[in-house]
Amino acid sequence: QVQLVESGGGLVQAGGSLRLSCAASGSIFRLHSMNWYRQAPEKQRELVASIASAGGTNYLDAVKGRFTISGDNAKNTVYLRMNSLKPEDTAIYYCNIKTFAKRDGYWGQGTQVTVSS
Repeated sequence: QVQLVESGGGLVQAGGSLRLSCAASGSIFRLHSMNWYRQAPEKQRELVASIASAGGTNYLDAVKGRFTISGDNAKNTVYLRMNSLKPEDTAIYYCNIKTFAKRDGYWGQGTQVTVSS
């Protein structure tokens, strides 16, 4: 059974930085992509950043130029470096790993990121 464990969230002032990490335990076969989602209070969950198994990346427009996703396929680990944080980045951030067999993917428990103004 695959389990994802996130770390690195916390409270930071606007303009600050955080680095989120997500490590997967268990075997992952035929990786499709590793992703970070977020959900702010009273808002729908949204895809923040994605990195495909071949390395291509995609970002939510609101975070382009500020966030960087990276991954280590061999270690089944994915990171999200967040710079120039804004109060509107405040949300619970979720790690998600998709495989070709399980397209909805595996989910972490979420880590809170709070950006104060």
